[in-house]
Amino acid sequence: MQANERQLVDALADMREEEAIALARAMLDGGVDPLRVLELCREGMEIVGKRFEKGEYFLPELMLGGEMLEAIGALAKPLVAKAPGGPAKTHGRVLIGTVQGDLHDIGKNIVTFMLDVNGFEVKDLGIDVPAATFVDAIREFQPAVIGLSGFLTLAFDAMRDTVSAIEAAGLREGRKIMIGGGQVDEAVRAHARADAYGGNAMAAVALCREWIGA
Repeated sequence: MQANERQLVDALADMREEEAIALARAMLDGGVDPLRVLELCREGMEIVGKRFEKGEYFLPELMLGGEMLEAIGALAKPLVAKAPGGPAKTHGRVLIGTVQGDLHDIGKNIVTFMLDVNGFEVKDLGIDVPAATFVDAIREFQPAVIGLSGFLTLAFDAMRDTVSAIEAAGLREGRKIMIGGGQVDEAVRAHARADAYGGNAMAAVALCREWIGA
């Protein structure tokens, strides 16, 4: 990792908002791949999430992290859209949200952003989303893919409960469910009975491309 990249990750992790945004702007103006800048944001926000789980950070820090990510995303998004092979027609609909009991939204926001710039129509339900809300949104939005996000270990049961609610409502058939979050792995996927898990935002995009045929 180059020095300026490490500076950006550290500035994000340490809640130095003005410095982080200035560094990201300078990198983008200097021709750095906007997807690389977003990946650095993910790394910084992963540190923020770990500090939250350890009790070093609290909800205000999570909110500030989300604001920094949103500001940098606003700078990067037009550049991603201009890149060769940028988004054209809408590939399909994806419903996403952080499951009930979990307030983490940084990773989810990056996934939402990357799906958006890659041509998917995304509906983001936000954080702490009850299973019933997912069910109602599926009926209304009719997505091809459902993304369940969660960082805390308590989210794993909520993911499973949400999948069960979707199945009980008769809405699973013909749709794919992916999960993601800091500690999600194959064992969690099996526990939640999801179709796949994504280790990062680009993995989530790849899954949606595969499933929808984009």
